[in-house]
Amino acid sequence: MDAALSGFHHVKLPVTDVVRSRDWYERVLGLHTHLEFVEDGTLMGIALRDANDTVDLAIRHDPGRAAAMAGFDPIALCVPTHRDLDVWKQRLDDLGEPHGGIVAGHAGQVIVGLHDPDGMEVRLYTPDDRDSGGPEGDHS
Repeated sequence: MDAALSGFHHVKLPVTDVVRSRDWYERVLGLHTHLEFVEDGTLMGIALRDANDTVDLAIRHDPGRAAAMAGFDPIALCVPTHRDLDVWKQRLDDLGEPHGGIVAGHAGQVIVGLHDPDGMEVRLYTPDDRDSGGPEGDHS
């Protein structure tokens, strides 16, 4: 019998400041706090979830590892369609969050250049290759 996998349980990222990162992930990605990890009276980590309970992301106080991962892109969140990706781009623009726009990925389209407070890149990716309805190549 083959050992089966059914997806990720959660992804854990190191952060410099748990509260600052929580605030960013809540404000930018719309995640909400699911669990808090308090050790010796100090908040050391937080588990976050999206409204549909499909994405579980944990953040953990670990400044050294967070600094080492700055500039790296450890997660790419899946977005169902290119239209949804356009909505995310508009959300980021409305929030004033810098990003690199929508570009062609290996399969589908991806918003690149979105960085959390520690400089880790968070990508929003759709495997949907269909155009958003505008002129060909216009993903602004």
